[in-house]
Amino acid sequence: MSFKTGGSESVTRRSKVLSVVLILLAVTVLSAALIVSHDSPCGSAPALAPNTPAMKAVVHRCYGAPDVVKVEELAKPVPGDYGVLVKVHAASINPLDWHLLRGDPYFMRMGTGVGAPKDIRMGVDFAGTVEAVGKKVTRFKPGDAVFGGRDGALAEYVTVYQDAGVALKPANVTFEQAAAAPVAALTALQGLRDKGKIQAGQKVLINGASGGVGTFAVQIARSYGADVTGVTSTHNIELVRSLGANEVIDYTREDFTKASQRYDLIFDLVGNHSIADNRRALKSNGIYVGIGGGGVNDGGFLGPMVGALELMAVAPFVSQKLEFFVADLNKEDLARVADLMQSGKVVPVIDKRYALSDSAEAIGYLERGHARGKVVVTLE
Repeated sequence: MSFKTGGSESVTRRSKVLSVVLILLAVTVLSAALIVSHDSPCGSAPALAPNTPAMKAVVHRCYGAPDVVKVEELAKPVPGDYGVLVKVHAASINPLDWHLLRGDPYFMRMGTGVGAPKDIRMGVDFAGTVEAVGKKVTRFKPGDAVFGGRDGALAEYVTVYQDAGVALKPANVTFEQAAAAPVAALTALQGLRDKGKIQAGQKVLINGASGGVGTFAVQIARSYGADVTGVTSTHNIELVRSLGANEVIDYTREDFTKASQRYDLIFDLVGNHSIADNRRALKSNGIYVGIGGGGVNDGGFLGPMVGALELMAVAPFVSQKLEFFVADLNKEDLARVADLMQSGKVVPVIDKRYALSDSAEAIGYLERGHARGKVVVTLE
């Protein structure tokens, strides 16, 4: 008796081809990971052209720890037709700054630069006084006190388009307080209002309530009339309570995901629980909003984005709404934050203040993950 073997041979060939494809794919991914994770040596600052107006600015000419951060003399920026030149009085540090400094997670480097950063300037949040405006600017005039967000804010001067992320500073708010607000306050506002659909009377939990975004989130949630629960450490319980939280959970003693309470909205600024655990603490029609989280030891190629990918994979199959987002710096929401500060409903919390020359130390302090509120750099 004879048997046909063509079918089994065909399957064997397909298996071999698939194996080769998978090996090539793995080699390609590994090679790409090795390339993007490479750190080039720090370059030196080129000399400015003679008679160039200069300013001091914080830069990093390579990826690495805060000790690669330097203060250098750069050319003073000039506003274009629609630009505003701001003399910076204060700036603030965000987790984004140390992520960019380290080029971590590595996938970011495909946009920020492989080997070394394309943009050496640092900082986003600023507050200061308008020194000059372009000939087509109508929203601002020299002498106006403003605050907003712009790459390269850790410097003596910054330029920003009039219709971008800049707004008038409330008169009752200091430059330091205003500089603490842009990225953190807009993240809190947009996360709660736009993604979380917050409403009066809802039970809202804020995980990471004592941090930069968290201190704004507690106050903004209260301004909407929500019943707010803040999650923080023992050391920060009184701070979070003073911001208006109805209840404060000490995460060193209690895990909110294992308690019986269910929430309409969880605003997660830490990312220290699985999606399944967070869902367990949500009502059946509740909303979970995450912004990433993760510390300096949680990097790698994707870092905190692994949680975001998990969230997107689970979201279509559950009744609860699961959201991940990145804040958008825009003039309308900055004006809304200004109104909240003007009314006293939101008061920025500042943990520590540093001089521009100590910016490396400020970034290092923030990335250790124990800041209460915002870390501010002053230039006065």
